[in-house]
Amino acid sequence: MCERSESNEHLCLCPLEGVIDTIGKKWTLLVINAIGNHGKLRFNEILEELKGISPTTLANTLKNLEREKLVNRVNFPQIPPKVEYSLTKDGVELRKAIIPLLKWASTRSSKSGPCSPTYRKIPAHQIENL
Repeated sequence: MCERSESNEHLCLCPLEGVIDTIGKKWTLLVINAIGNHGKLRFNEILEELKGISPTTLANTLKNLEREKLVNRVNFPQIPPKVEYSLTKDGVELRKAIIPLLKWASTRSSKSGPCSPTYRKIPAHQIENL
C-alpha cells in the first residue's frame, strides 16, 4: 500500500500494475499509435497498418486495451457487422505520454539506423496527428 508522507513525497507505482502488463506487450503501442494516427479504425484496417500481426494477436490486444479502458469499441447494428475502434481519453493521454520515450529512444545509436528493418514496413511505426 502506498502512503504519501508530508516530509517525503513520492510517486507510487501501484497504479501501473495492469497498465504495464498491457503496454509491455509487443504490439500494444503500435495498435494504440495506429488508431491514434487515424482517429478510428476497423479491425481489418488495423491489420493492414500492422503488417505482421496475426488476427488472433490483434483481437487479444484489442480486448486487453478495452479492459484497461484505453480503446473504445463501437458495434454498428448492420449486416455485415461493422466495428470501429478509437482511443479513449486515457488512450489519447497514453499516446501523448509515450512520445517523449520515443524521442529519447530515437537519439540512441542503433546498428540499423533510425528505423529498424522490422518496423520500417509497418505504417503505424511513425506517429502522426500529434
